[in-house]
Amino acid sequence: MNPIAVYVHVPFCPTKCGYCDFNSYAMDGPIVERTVRAMVAEIGRSPLAGRPAKTIFFGGGTPTFLDAPSQLRILDAVLTAHPPLAGCEITSEANPGTVDAEKFRALKEGGFNRLSLGAQSFLDSDLIRLGRVHRAREIERAVGLARDAGFDNLNLDLMFALPNQSPKGWSANLETALKLAPEHLSLYCLTIEENTAFYRERLRGELVLPQEEDQVEMYEECCRRVAEGGYEQYEISNFSRPGLECRHNLEYWRGAEYTGYGPGAVASYETDGGRVRTTNWKHPVQFCERVEAGQPTPFETERLSPDTLGIERMMLGLRLNKGLEIAGAELPSRGLAKCLDRGWVEVSDERLRLTPEGRHFCSEVALELL
Repeated sequence: MNPIAVYVHVPFCPTKCGYCDFNSYAMDGPIVERTVRAMVAEIGRSPLAGRPAKTIFFGGGTPTFLDAPSQLRILDAVLTAHPPLAGCEITSEANPGTVDAEKFRALKEGGFNRLSLGAQSFLDSDLIRLGRVHRAREIERAVGLARDAGFDNLNLDLMFALPNQSPKGWSANLETALKLAPEHLSLYCLTIEENTAFYRERLRGELVLPQEEDQVEMYEECCRRVAEGGYEQYEISNFSRPGLECRHNLEYWRGAEYTGYGPGAVASYETDGGRVRTTNWKHPVQFCERVEAGQPTPFETERLSPDTLGIERMMLGLRLNKGLEIAGAELPSRGLAKCLDRGWVEVSDERLRLTPEGRHFCSEVALELL
């Protein structure tokens, strides 16, 4: 059976951050254990069971909001349904405020071999404004605990263009992150999504964001500084030590098959009738009720046409530094010429790539080429 990437969505968080539009809930109590039981049951009856796991990724929400035994119950269910390939990358996202030495040791001994810490900023003023539950000192502590537990593949998530953030503040964040020497860095520009507290603040004129030229300066500095630190950029917002790219995310960007478990999880895989995409019921209570009644967990199933798949592969593939393979592809000559003329793309070795300048205009390039 063909291997597949496996995503597990843990929907719980200590609080709902002001910028977050992910499927997450600040819930506690019996619903947490109920959801863990439902996720284990969902995995056990998966129609894709038996397909080996290429990668396994626990995201959220905050997976480490769960206690270690609960996380490992879910992981054991995944490993039973999807026997991992040799060297399988098994990642858990983690909030620096929801971990301790015992939890990290248990996760490492239980099979996780990669951590992704949601640092976001090393300034307490930023963290408070974002609604994060941790403080800057806890990030360095979490990194030390992860190393002590034996994790030698660690990612740090940071965001720039935060409310009232200056280029100087972003530069200080980069310097601190590089001193901690993670194997991987995910450096994202804050985007304001509609279903968030930040969006409502912006409508009221209460959210002060850096000017566009400052955002460009922040991004270009991060590309320059991390390269000087020995990291290779392989995607618009992702940088790693050589050979330590996030293999799970690469599966998405390359348009590969993946399955998803948990409330709101998305899957995309081949069937006899072609590629389908499913989305699970999002609210934990709805999800649990479906599982407990023996009903399918997706509330939506979409059959993806070849045209839709082609569009998605272009949108995602353009984000990669390797770009898109264009041998035999029919690209609109007018749109391609426009992108080449503006210096947004380059073509070599039968691949189309964004230039450093073009990374600021990825969506515009995709629209021109569609």
